[in-house]
Amino acid sequence: MSWAGPDEFLLSTSLAGFLDKKLIVLLRDGRKLLGTLCSFDQFANVVLQGACERVIVGELYCDVPLGLYVIRGENVVLIGELDSEKDELPAHMTCVPEPEIRKAEKAEREARDLKGSMRKRMEFLDFD
Repeated sequence: MSWAGPDEFLLSTSLAGFLDKKLIVLLRDGRKLLGTLCSFDQFANVVLQGACERVIVGELYCDVPLGLYVIRGENVVLIGELDSEKDELPAHMTCVPEPEIRKAEKAEREARDLKGSMRKRMEFLDFD
């Protein structure tokens, strides 16, 4: 068994291996961005070429084009390479236009807010 030297260790944890590859980037606010990695720095600030935001609501999804996109490293939660051989989404997902996904997003947010407000109103009941 051999141990990796310091140079090999740094290269294996670097984003250099992802340059010019299609990535998915998960952000702190829950957004998912897809694009080709153009550049990065030591703070994980990244530049994506041909970026799009993938919005998923239930069984619906939409890729909202963003173009060249700079992401500040402190907002990055996860970066992963997309496998070009596999489909990115399950077959049951339906691609819809942006206005429709925004409407579905709004409805989902309102339902979540209503559920939260109902839960607050019912706090006086002790179900434990």
